[in-house]
Amino acid sequence: MRYYLIAGEASGDLHGSNLIKALHQQDPQANIRCWGGDSMEAAGATLVKHYRELAFMGFVEVITHLPTILKNIDFCKKDILSFAPDVLVLIDYPGFNMRIAAWAKKQGIKVVYYISPQVWAWKEKRVIKLKRDVDKMLVILPFEKEFYKKWDFDVIYVGHPLIEVVADEKRKPLSAPLSERPIVALLPGSRSQEIKAKLPVMLQMIPYFPQYEFVIAQASAQPDALYHEIMGDKTVKMVKGDTYNLLRQSAAALVTSGTATLETALFGVPEVVCYKGNAVSFWLAKKLVNIKYISLVNLIMDKPVIRELIQSDLNEQSLKAALGEILQDNAYINGLKKDYAALWDKLGSTHASNKAAQEIIAIKQ
Repeated sequence: MRYYLIAGEASGDLHGSNLIKALHQQDPQANIRCWGGDSMEAAGATLVKHYRELAFMGFVEVITHLPTILKNIDFCKKDILSFAPDVLVLIDYPGFNMRIAAWAKKQGIKVVYYISPQVWAWKEKRVIKLKRDVDKMLVILPFEKEFYKKWDFDVIYVGHPLIEVVADEKRKPLSAPLSERPIVALLPGSRSQEIKAKLPVMLQMIPYFPQYEFVIAQASAQPDALYHEIMGDKTVKMVKGDTYNLLRQSAAALVTSGTATLETALFGVPEVVCYKGNAVSFWLAKKLVNIKYISLVNLIMDKPVIRELIQSDLNEQSLKAALGEILQDNAYINGLKKDYAALWDKLGSTHASNKAAQEIIAIKQ
């Protein structure tokens, strides 16, 4: 079969790469073309466009880059037609992928959506378009199946792909220690704009916790110069393409909102979620988004398991207090670890990539 996959950010590249491996295992004749990143290419797909050319976050940023986005959509349509896939697989990235889904449906192309857009968070009526344009929806969060049920959309829960990723990583032997001191990992995100917004506040913690080594997880698609510009005269250790090893060796982590919050929790690392974005984009988001929490951990558990410092709350004093709590308050840390164990159980042990591959292949049978 011929498969065309579209992912638009780092987490999509990770999950897309494991899906590609599963497709190749189950369909040795698989011919896969993709939009994604280095991991998807390494897994055996022909990479058309890298996600670093696509990753725009926030309302204002999207509007600013609208001509580029529209040009990418037009190019994508032409490339899909030229490749003539048996199935189009869309991985999250809704602003782009939902447009492609609507177009592909009109072309008679089978569409599978793997990792649902977060329609349960905002613009819920997008479900109507998804139900119209998507032949098969594969969801990864436990509550999503019930959410779609109320819209009479029968979706398939395949389990969360991070479970298999983290479980595989935990089976590997630990590498050489990154530091003689206990480590606080800094995960400021993968996009340049979020790194510039959050890393400076994270770095302000260094003088308050001198007994700890602060280590930055660099995004593989970002140049060293970006981090050095932000660090200024500070000397901070950095690791590139080795975030999981860093988390396995960390006593705590400061993490930007997104998939990384869930990854950190599944590795059992106490964390503080950090979010700060464009003021106008955030104001608009507050008006439109209908969720109690910003982190996946809290959303899945439906309670405030981890601290979230958002926008103006992400400041030097608040972050200092929150980091002190996850490093030094044993009662809090013990409770957190119990919640993390419950989170793992809630996400289940299904091998999501294999199940998703089976469902994708079955669409032509």
